[in-house]
Amino acid sequence: MQITLGYPLWTIGLSLLLGIALAGLLYFRDTQFREKGAWLTWLLATLRFAIIFLISIFLLDPVIRFVHREIHKPVVLLLQDVSESVAHGWTGGEKAEHLKRLENLEASLRKDFNVRTYSLGSSVREGLDTTFSDKSSNISEALRSMGDQYSGDHVAAVLLASDGIYNAGSNPLYVATRPNAPVFSVALGDTVPAKDLILKRVFYNKIAYLGDQFSIQADISAVHCKGSSTKLSVYKVEGNTTRLLRQTPLNIDRADYFSTQEIILDAEKSGIQRYRLSLTPLRPEASLQNNTQDIFIEVLDSRQKILILANAPHPDISALRQGLLVNKNYEVETAFIRDFNANISAYNLVIFHQLPSKTNNLAGILTALQKNRTPRWFIAGLQTDFARLNQIQELLSFQADTRSANEVQASVQANFNLFVPDEKLLATLSGYPPLLTAFGEFRSSPQAQVLLRQRIRKIDTNYPLLAFGEPGGIRTGVFAAEGFWRWRLFNYLQEENHQLIDDWLSKMVQYLSVREDKRKFRVSTSKHIYDENEPVQFDAELYNNTFERINEPDVRLRITNPAGKEFTFTMNKNGKAYTLNAGVFSVGNYAYQATVLYGGEQLKAEGTFSVQPVQLESYETTANHNILRMLSSQSGGEMLYSADMASLSEKIRQLDTAKPVIYEQASTRSLINLRWLFGLLLLLLSTEWFLRRYFGSY
Repeated sequence: MQITLGYPLWTIGLSLLLGIALAGLLYFRDTQFREKGAWLTWLLATLRFAIIFLISIFLLDPVIRFVHREIHKPVVLLLQDVSESVAHGWTGGEKAEHLKRLENLEASLRKDFNVRTYSLGSSVREGLDTTFSDKSSNISEALRSMGDQYSGDHVAAVLLASDGIYNAGSNPLYVATRPNAPVFSVALGDTVPAKDLILKRVFYNKIAYLGDQFSIQADISAVHCKGSSTKLSVYKVEGNTTRLLRQTPLNIDRADYFSTQEIILDAEKSGIQRYRLSLTPLRPEASLQNNTQDIFIEVLDSRQKILILANAPHPDISALRQGLLVNKNYEVETAFIRDFNANISAYNLVIFHQLPSKTNNLAGILTALQKNRTPRWFIAGLQTDFARLNQIQELLSFQADTRSANEVQASVQANFNLFVPDEKLLATLSGYPPLLTAFGEFRSSPQAQVLLRQRIRKIDTNYPLLAFGEPGGIRTGVFAAEGFWRWRLFNYLQEENHQLIDDWLSKMVQYLSVREDKRKFRVSTSKHIYDENEPVQFDAELYNNTFERINEPDVRLRITNPAGKEFTFTMNKNGKAYTLNAGVFSVGNYAYQATVLYGGEQLKAEGTFSVQPVQLESYETTANHNILRMLSSQSGGEMLYSADMASLSEKIRQLDTAKPVIYEQASTRSLINLRWLFGLLLLLLSTEWFLRRYFGSY
């Protein structure tokens, strides 16, 4: 604490002299208190001196400077790989010994560091998961997450205890965002390959069509099994029974064996079908879990035919086509209007890109579409004839000049309820790159439900950007801008995949292309096949007699597993719909039934879903310490083994990054604002007044 004045120091002496002079004039020239004793005169003079001195000091406006100092300990991040492959490499009490060493290291470091412990595997979470049951290892995501979370903190070191096996995410050596600190790797597992027969990967399409044939490709590897023979068997799993479909003998003729086998099967029955591929085991083997793999294939009766009809070449066309082909329910064709001569009635949905244009008004094609009541989706741009577009659809109206362009971003509308886009997409879509649209005025009709409005130069407008509806009973969509390809690429830049945009595109097309559903109660899963470590999501909708969505009554959901055991839930109410995260389920085929009581009637909805196994951790059981060694070398750290963990505490303390950081924060405050000084002045005045009154002065 330091006191400073805005005036020269001699002013303090002047204040002292002023106090002495006024106190002396008042009490030493006055004789009325002398008969009471000299002590009273001196006491009153001292009080008056203190009062005058304090008041004069206040008038000089002194300022107190406070300095607040904080010492922040450096952060040490302990990342423990808790995937199945790590546990597979331990024998006897090695797991307990490693966890004890980790606990001792953490206790030692806490004296001088803020220690944060995380488990990595399928996901990254705080704390230590000692079950070691994660189905995949994503080391790169763990490093990226730590880099993002602790970017503003002083990280002294990162401890990564792992076997170096990663089967999800990218190569951890090339993670751009990670903590700016040395990485000390604790190498776990065994790097010596053991005798093992592995059904390494199985490639197949998750969707097939009834009556078609479909292909399954199996990659088979064998380590140190030369001279042995095995069989690849393919079974159909139906309930608790299995039926052998194919069997292929394999002769292992070398120590490092690899083979790809193709199996062609018939799609004989619709619905979700479960198949099991199995290799006859060779004993002894390092692991028998990687000899078998179950797969699930959804067999559909038919697929939707979609036509993308364009005025001219454009990047949007490829982006739309690639996004739709991800969904195997869709058969997508693209064509340019000048070359198109096929039967337009053969398609379930037509997407018009920049049509109608100045050179083609779509008169003949629209006549055929109207006759068959075929859904359509117009994507407008700078080549579009907006006057003609106003005539052929009733959702949006345009007064637009294509000679001038506007760059627009998206503003999401909360009251849209025709389908439910992903919440993550809706939360981030406003930050996606701008699209191009014609300059002008845009209006929506009462028949349109607007999902997106235009944001121009970061100002939200009332101009519609994307709308859907059913004018004349025909499902129609209008997207009033071009540049969809930019959004798809940006999604990949942010997430390293196109999933958010592709799922959204699929939902838009699904709304447009499916036949109208007149059921009052509808329940669906987010997909038909889940991984065993993936939570099963349900959505439900209830409609009243005027087909307005409601969710007042409770919805009960019952899930039945393959053994007949039932799980019951009550669905959560979300907006005007219902949702449920039912959690994860074991491998198998499941049936569900949802019920709701409304208007005295019990409504039901039924369906099925399947859970497939995740066996990534069993494909590779040989530790990869080279990854750990290189990762430590890149960052200035060191790789060591679990038995040497006790030495890590001292190694970390010797780092330059291990020094604590001292933060100082200075603040100033005027002396006159200190309440206790004001109280002191009031006390002095009151004491002087009381003594003068008590001893007879008025």
